[in-house]
Amino acid sequence: MAFRLPGIRRASFQAASKVPKGYLAVYVGDKMKRFVIPISYLSQPSFQELLSQAEDEFGYNHPMGGLTIPCAEDAFLDLTSQLNRL
Repeated sequence: MAFRLPGIRRASFQAASKVPKGYLAVYVGDKMKRFVIPISYLSQPSFQELLSQAEDEFGYNHPMGGLTIPCAEDAFLDLTSQLNRL
């Protein structure tokens, strides 16, 4: 007998389990490309703005199993490259 968590699909749970400790999976852009980012980004004001946009657009329903960020992939890459320099 398999144990199932309500509302969590197997693929989503497996993908989430492959994220290293101290990191977070996010999905970005029209193609929902998956990125694994350090959780330290969450405290940065520029990243918090993206989180606010994600909350406005998706609420707490993120069907990909990870956090969905509503911005273009290029803009996300620009932001993360800036955060990497800090």
